[in-house]
Parts: sequence; C-alpha cells; structure tokens
Amino acid sequence: AGSVKSAHGAGEARVRAPMPGLVIGIPLEVGAVVSHGQTVVVLEAMKMENDLSSPKAGTIKEIKVSKGQTVNQGDVLVVISSE
Repeated sequence: AGSVKSAHGAGEARVRAPMPGLVIGIPLEVGAVVSHGQTVVVLEAMKMENDLSSPKAGTIKEIKVSKGQTVNQGDVLVVISSE
C-alpha cells in the first residue's frame, strides 16, 4: 500500500511511492471517480508489481506521473480530492 498524506483541510489525499520504482500502469484518468481501496497506480519495484490504492473515495484531481517513468520513494504520484 502507498503511503498517504492529507492536505491541510482541503479534502485531498496524495498517493506517494512507498519505494523507488517504475510506473508500469495508470488504469484511470484525471476526473475519474474512485472508491476507497481502488488501484490508481501500478508500480514495479524489485521485480514485483505493486498496486497502489486510493486511501479514500473521491475524484482523481491530478496524475503527476506517466507510464514508464521512474519514481523515487516519497514522490507524489496521484492527488485525489473528495467532494
């Protein structure tokens, strides 16, 4: 599971990379409605695929990475806002 940080009362959650890796899949687009626990990014690290899930229900506000991009631990991958 990805580590999550909430913004200051803005109703946003950020899905961060739990480890360095390669983004191999982004199954959703900006504006998509997600449910709690739904996969928002697939990260390959140490030859394993890791499904990073949404920490809460909401709408994808921003996708900060693209498929094939290498990320570092702690990088923000997706921003999810709740209504």
